Order: sequence, then structure tokens, then C-alpha cells
Amino acid sequence: MANDLLSLAGWYFLPNLVTGYLQTALYAVFIRAGDPKPAPGSVRFVKDRRRILIFVILAYLLYTIYEADYQLQQAGDFYSLLGVQHDVEERAIQSKFRRLTVQYHPDKASGSDKAVVEAIYVQLKLARDTLVDPAKRFAYDRFGPGILQWRQCKAIRDYVFHGIQNTSIYYGGSGGVLVLLGLLGYFQQGKFWRYLVMASMYVIEVHTMMRPDFPMALTSIINPVLVSTGMRRAYLPYQMLTLLRKLAVTFFIAMSQLGPILKGPQTGEASADGISPQQLEKLDVLARATDQEINRLMGLELMPYMSDEGTKKDLRSSLKEWLMQNTIRNDPEVKAAIGAVLERRRPEGQIGQQGTDSVS
Repeated sequence: MANDLLSLAGWYFLPNLVTGYLQTALYAVFIRAGDPKPAPGSVRFVKDRRRILIFVILAYLLYTIYEADYQLQQAGDFYSLLGVQHDVEERAIQSKFRRLTVQYHPDKASGSDKAVVEAIYVQLKLARDTLVDPAKRFAYDRFGPGILQWRQCKAIRDYVFHGIQNTSIYYGGSGGVLVLLGLLGYFQQGKFWRYLVMASMYVIEVHTMMRPDFPMALTSIINPVLVSTGMRRAYLPYQMLTLLRKLAVTFFIAMSQLGPILKGPQTGEASADGISPQQLEKLDVLARATDQEINRLMGLELMPYMSDEGTKKDLRSSLKEWLMQNTIRNDPEVKAAIGAVLERRRPEGQIGQQGTDSVS
């Protein structure tokens, strides 16, 4: 459970963190020393970050799939514990158990290994007792080791009813959480498909629980490929359903992060500077409100001067002179223009002075 929570928490900070480091490393490798690197916020920088982020999210999605499958393999199952195939008969299970008890019987252990051997023997006996009971074996294949806690169940019908009840509670609660998150503004990307996948998962699980044999996709496609390639042991139905649940959760989270990146702005077309018309409209409204507030404050400040025409005229001329001195004349372009005029007039003045001297 702790690993699952840690993996889910990683979705909210790892992709952006890894993207930043990876983008810096790639620029250091592929951009020659001395060449300018794309500045943060530039078009190329944003485009590169978008591509790297998509790659990181997909890579992390594949890693979570591998991690979920690795945890299933580490947990093992009763068939792998006894070293038998999924279609093994009861006689073969009993024979295999007797051979293993010769090696792991507690009476033959001593010293520090005795506790370990006793634990192994208990697990072997539990596996044998579960797999030789038709009802428990049916339930174990579909619901996993959790059925050992269902002590009130005796027949296959009891196990199926209890399993469907637990599955309905799980998907009902998950659906309620998704609806609540949607109302709060989260997971807005692909809401229809998310609900459709959850409904499909529920139907698949209920169908798998009620089947007298393993699903055809498992026995005809998935397990033969895994066994022939030697990638891992064949899946049991409950292992397949557990993996599908984890895949659905991580896929939803991945799509919630990939959706805005792949789709881009949802409303309006962005301008050349990356600003949408809606943003420009908001800025215009804010500018108008600010201008009105400034005019109101200026009116309050100038209120004492409004009744006296002479004071008002002096204030206007003073403001004009201040603007001339501090705004216009300090402008670089104005200074350059005045300097150019003075440079042109200086030779003319010198010529005029020379003419005056010659006449005199």
C-alpha cells in the first residue's frame, strides 16, 4: 500500500522535476560550447520542454506498469509456491506437497533455520489446502489470497457473491471520488472516457468472477506469449485484474497530465505572442478599471484647485513645464534630435561670425 501511494505521489512532482534536469542535460550535450542556449520562455525552449515532458510522462507510465507487474511476481502465488501449473489436478498437488514436506518438514530442522522452515511449511500446507478444495481454488484463482479471510463463505456461490459485492463497493467508491474531483475542477480531461473505462473494467471483473474457466484472452493470447518467451509465469485471473486496476489508475493520472499538453489552449486562438483573445479582453477590462480609479484619485487630489481659476492656470502651466523638463527633454530620441539640430547650426554660426569679422 505504501509503495502504491508513493508511486501515485510521484506523478505530481517527478515528471516536471525530471524534465527540468533532462532539458538542461540535453542542451549541454547537443548545443556546442559558446553557442547561445534557448532562453527560458522562448518559443524553442517551450517547445523542447513540451516534447521532453511528453517523453518523461510516457516513460514513467511504462515504469509504473513494470513496477506493478514486478510486485505481483514478488508476491507470488500458491501455484508457484508448490511448483505446479495452473491446470494441475488434485492428485498431482498432493504428490508435490509430500515431496516438499520431506525437505521442509519442521521436525527435520534445527537451530536458527527451524523458524524459517516452519514458516515455509505453513505456507505450503495453506497452499495445498486451498488448491485441493474446489470452492476455495475457484475463489483463489479469481479473487486472490484475500479469500482466506472470507470464513463465512463455503460454496462457490458464496465466494462469487462476496467478491462481486466487494468489487461493486470498490468501483462505486472510485466513481464517487472521480465525480467529486470533477466538481472540484480536477481531472477534466477525457471525463467521458474515464467513466467508460471504469464501467468496462467493472463488467470485465464481474464476467471474470462468474466464468467457470479462465478468460479466453488470458489462456489463448497473454499466457501463451509469456510462457513461450520466458518473460514471466502465466497470469492468474486475479493477478490480471489487479494489474488492470493499477494500470487504469496510473493511465488516468498520465492522461490528466498529457491532456493539456497535447490539446493546447481549449478556447480561443492564441496570438503570435501566445496570448489568447480571452486574456486580452481581461487585460483590457482591468486597464479600464485602473484608469477610472486613477482619474477618481486625481480628481480628489485636485479638488482644492478647482474653484480658483488663477490657481488652476498656474497649476496647468507648472505641470506643462514639468512634463517638458522631465519627460520630453529627457527622452533619448528628443535629446538626439536636439543635438543634431545644434550640430547643424554650429557651422552656420561660425560662417556668420567669420562674415561679420571680415566686414568689420
